[in-house]
Amino acid sequence: RFGIHGNIYDFTLAGTKYPPGFHIEDLTPGQDVSNLFRRTVNTPSCVKLTSAAAKFDNCLAPGGCANNFTVNSVTLAQEFNIRPLDGRKSGYDWGQMAMPELINYMVIDGNVLNLDKYFAMYKNPIPNDELDTVLRNVRDTLQPEGGRDATKMFFRREYLKDSASCLVEKFGAGYIDKATPGCFASDLFMFVSLTVVLGIVMSRFAMAIIFDWFLSAKLAKPPSKSKVQTLASAASSATTIPVNNNNNNSNPNGKSLKGNNNSVTRPLNSNASIQDLHTCLLVTCYSEGESSLRTTIESLAATDYPDNKKLLFIICDGIITGSGNDRSTPEICSSLMELDPAFDSDPTPQSYLAVAAGSKQHNRAKVYAGYFRWKNRRVPTVLVVKCGNEEEHEKPKAGNRGKRDSQLILMNFFSRVTYNDRMTPLDYELFRKIQHLMQVTPDKFEIVLMVDADTKVYPSSVRLLMNCMNNDPLIMGLCGETKIANKRQSWVTAIQVFEYYISHHLGKGFESVFGGVTCLPGCFCMYRLKARKGDDWVPIITKPEIVQEYSQNIVETLHQKNLLLLGEDRFLTTLMLRNFPNRKMMFMPQAICKTVVPDEFNVLLSQRRRWINSTIHNLLELVLVRNLCGTFCFSMQFVILMELIGTVVLPVAMILTVVLIVNLSVMQITNLAQAAPLILLVFVLTMPAILILLTTRKLIYIAWMFVYLLALPVWNFILPLYAYWHFDDFSWGETRKVAGEAKGEAHGNADGTFDSSKVPLKRWDDYEKARVRQVKRIERAERQRVQGTSPFLRAQTGTPTSMYTDGGDSKSEIAPGEFLGPQQYHYDYNGRQTMNPPLAGNPPRSMMMGPPGSGGPPGSNGGPQRQMSQMSQHQRPMTNNWAPGPGPQHQQQHMQQPPISMHGLGSPGGSLSPPGTPGMGPMPPSPLSQQLHQGQGQPPIPQGGMRRIRSENPMSP
Repeated sequence: RFGIHGNIYDFTLAGTKYPPGFHIEDLTPGQDVSNLFRRTVNTPSCVKLTSAAAKFDNCLAPGGCANNFTVNSVTLAQEFNIRPLDGRKSGYDWGQMAMPELINYMVIDGNVLNLDKYFAMYKNPIPNDELDTVLRNVRDTLQPEGGRDATKMFFRREYLKDSASCLVEKFGAGYIDKATPGCFASDLFMFVSLTVVLGIVMSRFAMAIIFDWFLSAKLAKPPSKSKVQTLASAASSATTIPVNNNNNNSNPNGKSLKGNNNSVTRPLNSNASIQDLHTCLLVTCYSEGESSLRTTIESLAATDYPDNKKLLFIICDGIITGSGNDRSTPEICSSLMELDPAFDSDPTPQSYLAVAAGSKQHNRAKVYAGYFRWKNRRVPTVLVVKCGNEEEHEKPKAGNRGKRDSQLILMNFFSRVTYNDRMTPLDYELFRKIQHLMQVTPDKFEIVLMVDADTKVYPSSVRLLMNCMNNDPLIMGLCGETKIANKRQSWVTAIQVFEYYISHHLGKGFESVFGGVTCLPGCFCMYRLKARKGDDWVPIITKPEIVQEYSQNIVETLHQKNLLLLGEDRFLTTLMLRNFPNRKMMFMPQAICKTVVPDEFNVLLSQRRRWINSTIHNLLELVLVRNLCGTFCFSMQFVILMELIGTVVLPVAMILTVVLIVNLSVMQITNLAQAAPLILLVFVLTMPAILILLTTRKLIYIAWMFVYLLALPVWNFILPLYAYWHFDDFSWGETRKVAGEAKGEAHGNADGTFDSSKVPLKRWDDYEKARVRQVKRIERAERQRVQGTSPFLRAQTGTPTSMYTDGGDSKSEIAPGEFLGPQQYHYDYNGRQTMNPPLAGNPPRSMMMGPPGSGGPPGSNGGPQRQMSQMSQHQRPMTNNWAPGPGPQHQQQHMQQPPISMHGLGSPGGSLSPPGTPGMGPMPPSPLSQQLHQGQGQPPIPQGGMRRIRSENPMSP
C-alpha cells in the first residue's frame, strides 16, 4: 500500500500491474509515489501566480515521470488495476517528518508536501522569487520538536496565503496525523478521569491517616468537665420516682406531715457518672446456636458500662429452630435469663403491627423480663419473642417477620414514648416491664446499640462509643471496627480478613473526616434515640419520618426491594443521612467487636449478592442528597457518585486490569509514558500496605493483603457478576439456614387480609387507667372477702347483692365488659395466662428476696405453684411468689401512694404506680382461691391478704 496524491492505493490486488519505474524493493510501505505520475500543471490556485513553484512540472525534473499521464483513481484502475482504499488517507506524524529521508517534506495547515522533485530541479535559490526563499528557509531551519511546519509563515503574510493552496495542489502527499474531535474528547475524558480518580484515592489515603492519628483519639477520650456539667444540667429534668417512707405520716401526695417532700431522684448507682446515658443494647436473633447467643450476650453484659444504665433488649424473630440446633432460638434465649418473679414465667402474647403484607401484619410477641447473670453482675434484660398470630400456631416459622421488623419493634416503641403517641399492647407491656427493671421510665433512654447475635463485643467498646456520643452532640450514629473471629477456618474466611480491615480503616476512616459514613454495619452500630437541644429534645432514629419510611410493608419495585429486603442496615443509614444531612455518622476504630463470617463459598456468594445489590441502590439514593458535606468535585456527594460508578464497573475493570498486565509483560518499556500504567497499578495495589504501617502497624495484615490480592478475581469479577445476574433475587439464600424451611419461603409473603381491629392503639394513660381500675376491683373484692361481704359467700347464703359493693366509695363498680369496652380485652391487665406452659429451661423460679418459707418454694406443699395449678383461669395471679402481708388496713394506706410522674410523655393525667404497689406486678389471689385451697386440704392463707416482698435494693425485683 502506497500513497498517491494523499490517498492510499492497494498494489496487491489480483491482476495488478506495476507502473513503469516502480521498484517495490526500493520503497517503504506507505511511502508517497506521486512523482511517478504527471501532476496537474495549471491548477486553479496556481494560474495567477508567477513563482517557479507555481509553474513547476514534475515530469521535467531530473528523473522525469515514467508514466506520462495525469494520475487519478479512474486512470489507475484502467491502466494498472490499482484501486484506492475507501476512506484511507496518507498520514504522517511529526516523528516521521523529522526522519532524514523526508528532509524535503514540510507541512502547511495539516497538509504534507513532497518537494523532492522541486529541490532536485532547483538546487540553488531562485533570484527574486519570494516563495522559493520561504521554502528554503523552512527546509533549512532546525525544528527542535521534529518536522517542518510552515503554516505560520504562510498565513501571517498576505502575499503567501494564495501560494499555500497552490503548493498543496502541486505537491500534496498526505496529511499530518491529528486528533479528531472524538479522539480529543476521549483523551480529555481519560485524563480528567485519571486525575479525579487519583485525587480521590490520594485524598482517601491522606484523610484516613489524619482521622486515625488525630480525630479518632480525640473522640475516644472521656468528655471534659464542662461537657459533664452541661449534661448534668440537661439531666436535671430526669424522671423522678417518689420514695415512700412506709410510715403512717405519709399522705397520698408523697409529702410527710412535717412538710418534707420525699419526691427525690433515686441514685441507681453511686459509681455511675452523669455522662452515662441510659442505653438499650439491642440483640436481634434468628437461628443462631446457644454458643453464639451466649457469647454475644455475655460480651454485652461484661462491658465496662454501669449495669443500671444499660438494658439488654433481645428480640427473637419467630419460633425458629436453627439448622443443627436441638432447641428453638426463644428457648435458648429464655434459658439464659433469670426471670423476674414479679412477672409470669410464661407471659401473655401481646399484639403489635408487624412489617408484612396481608394477615401477617398482625403479629404477637411475648415479653420476658428478668436479668442476665454474669459473674457477680445482674444486667436487666427484656426478651421479646415473636410468636405469631392465632392462625400461625401450627405453621413453621411462626411469628417470623425479619430483622427490620425486630428493629422496628424498638424504634416504634421509643418513638411512641417520645411523642406520647398511641401504643400497641406490646408497647405498653414493654413500658411496664422496662420501667420495673430499670426503675426509670423508658423515655430516659437516649442511645441504642444494635448487635447481631453472632457478634462478640470487646469490654471497652460501649464506653468508647458513649464517649464519642458525649464529646460531639452532633453525632447521631457511629460504628466500631468489626474483626473476623474465624479468620483461619478456611480459604473463604482468609480472603475476607483484609477486606474487612480496608473497608473500615480506609473507607469509613475517610468518610468520618466529613461525618458521612455511608454504611453503619448492622452487626455493631450505635444510634441516638433522641438528642438534647437546649431544654428540649430532638428525635433522631425515633423521628416519625424515619420510622414510617423504614416500616414500609408494601414493597413492589425492584429498587424498593433491594433497599428494604436485602440491605436494611445500609438503608437505615441512608435514611439517617437523608433526614439529618448536617449531623454526623462516624467510625470509632478503638471500639472493636468480632463476628463470624461465612466459611463456605456458596454462603459468601449469597451474602455478597445481597450486599452488592443493596449497596448500588443505596448509593443511588445518597447521590440525590444535596446537603452533604462539600461542593462539586470536593463533596461527599461526588465521592458517593464515583463509588457507585466504581462498584458497577468492577467486572470490566478486572478484565482491563488483566489485559494491562498481559500487555505490559510482553511489551518492551522504553519510556516513562509506557511505564505509567504499571507504576499506577503498583501504587494502587501497594498503597494499603503503607496504610497498615501508618495506622495499625501490624505487619500480619500485610500478609493478609497478599492473600486478598490473590483473590482479586473473586472480589472484582465473580462476586459482582453473580450479584448482577441475580439482581431480582431477594431471598437470604444460604446465609441463615432453618430446620425444615422450604425453598423460596419468605416472611413477607402476603397471606390473607389484615384486620386492624385486632391491634388496638391507645395512649399510655388510657392503658394505665384501665389497669389501675382493674387493680382496684380486685382489691375491693379482697376487702369485701375479709369483711365477709364477698359475692361468693353471699351467693352461698342466698343474700341478694350486687357483684361488687364498695363500703367506702360512693361509686359502685359495673361489669367488666361494660366498664372496659370491647377492645380493652386485647391487653391482659391482670396478667392472667391463657397460653401454653413456659418455654423449656424456664421453670417457675422461687423468690430471690425474702425468707425461704415466706411463700413456699415452687412445687412445695402449700406453695404457690401448686396452688396456682388448682386455680381457675380467672383466679390465677401474675406471679407465683407471695408472702403473708400486714393486713387490710395497711393495704389501704399502701394503695394511696402517689403515682410516678411520667416525664417527657406529655400526659397530664397519666401516672405510673410506684414500685411496691399491687399495680406494678403481681395481683392478690381472689377470694375463690383461698376457699378452694382450704377446701382441698391446703394450708389456709392468713387473714392479712397477700403482698409481694420488696427489697430496698432498687436493682432487685
